[in-house]
Amino acid sequence: MDQLALIIGLLLATVAAVGLGDRLRLPYPVLMLLLAVALTFIPGFPDLEIEPELILPIFLPPLLFATAQRSSWAVFRVRWRTLIMLAVALVVITTATVAGAAWLMIPGIGIPAAIALGAMVAPPDPVAVESVASRVHMPRRLTAVLQSEGLFNDAAAIVIFQAAVAAAVGGTKVEADVVLKFVVGAALAVVVGVAMGWVIALAYRLVNSMVARSAITLVVPFAAYILAEEVHASGVIAVVVTALEMQRHSRPQDAAERVTRNAFWDVVELLVTGLAFGLVGLEIRHVIRDEGTAIFGMIGVALVVCVLVFAVRFLWLAVLALGARKRRNLLQPTSLKEVVILTWCGMRGLATLALALALPVTLADGSPFPGRDYLLVIACAVLLATLVMPGLTLPWLMRVLKATGDGSEERDAARLLAKRAQGAAVAALKDHDLMKDLPPEKVELVKARMKRLQAELLDGSLRNESLPEKRQRGRELAIAVQTIALDAARQEVVAARSEPDMDPEVADRVLRQLDLRTMIMPE
Repeated sequence: MDQLALIIGLLLATVAAVGLGDRLRLPYPVLMLLLAVALTFIPGFPDLEIEPELILPIFLPPLLFATAQRSSWAVFRVRWRTLIMLAVALVVITTATVAGAAWLMIPGIGIPAAIALGAMVAPPDPVAVESVASRVHMPRRLTAVLQSEGLFNDAAAIVIFQAAVAAAVGGTKVEADVVLKFVVGAALAVVVGVAMGWVIALAYRLVNSMVARSAITLVVPFAAYILAEEVHASGVIAVVVTALEMQRHSRPQDAAERVTRNAFWDVVELLVTGLAFGLVGLEIRHVIRDEGTAIFGMIGVALVVCVLVFAVRFLWLAVLALGARKRRNLLQPTSLKEVVILTWCGMRGLATLALALALPVTLADGSPFPGRDYLLVIACAVLLATLVMPGLTLPWLMRVLKATGDGSEERDAARLLAKRAQGAAVAALKDHDLMKDLPPEKVELVKARMKRLQAELLDGSLRNESLPEKRQRGRELAIAVQTIALDAARQEVVAARSEPDMDPEVADRVLRQLDLRTMIMPE
């Protein structure tokens, strides 16, 4: 009962943290982490007991799925270089740098355990980054870079971590085939994700209940993750591909379903995020409590690792910025200001905690895992340094650097897309037989002011009908014409969402307005 009460309490605390974050303009995941750390100082406060190997399968699939739904295949086709350089190369470089430092500073740790530490602290958390970035009006281009990085970097880190831990437990070296394992695992994960996307499309055809179809999207991420892990593929990549495939199969006519599903996932993402970062806070306090005074002897090494994590990210992004200037690549940082912002947004989160807790206690021969206490303390220090400090100071940093976006680019893109949608609607009406029933002046009104289409048509215009019949006929024509127009507009926006130069979030914003207008139409 204590466990259930604690979970309910953390969920309620999440709602309170969201409200407080809105008032203070601070990210609620950071507030949840700090709140959870503070709560554990209360005497008799219960522990939330979750098996370490279950943390990633419970929390990661829904959070990755929710984030990936806001992207598209076209985005990754355009950003593949940035994706490789940040989600794979930067993870490898950070892992190697931290591993080298840990091997030199921690007595008897061994190279495999040092590599495991590097993999634990290498991947930034996409959920924390997005929550923080949305509060400070970060330019959409930089947010997109962080999202692209965060969706896949866990996959590389997990593969390296698993190989390093296996080598440490077995007393062997980390095999060079880790690269081949990653490539094969990624390929299998893509297959699993595509298959799950097909399952969702099939379920949508067979299940009529809108609520049930939304519930399917909650089950599928877990299924994709577990199935991928069972066939030794990347569960992270499988979940992301599943979300992308679901969006690819999205149909323009599913307006009510999209509105319902989006509202459902907004709630799921908020509560799971709050619960996950509450767990992070609880576990940090546990580590501090378990180590006691011995933790003071580990602070020096932990600080060095924290500095290295920031420094490696800054230097690597600076190299990418120099290359982006020469190639005029706007999908990477292009100035020192952007390098500083993206470095400060390299926030570690759930994956770092889960991997740290997944460290085995003993080796195959029964001896203690080398430096396990050190690794846990360092992982928690990196979590606090990269999540709490940037989360609380990013608004100040954005103001100092004068980098806060005004949203003009997104508004301009939305206007252009809305204009395209209106053009598609007018074109569909022009070619439809229903337009022949309308007088010329009504046709012009339809083209010029789609938002008042129904009210304008309710005036009635057929000469050979009584007044009530005219109104009824006008009403029926209004509904029919508006249906045709909205169908064509949605089709245009759904198609535009898959274009390489289209921001999926802008398209989703316009599509949501069309969906809402469709739902309020009279029957």
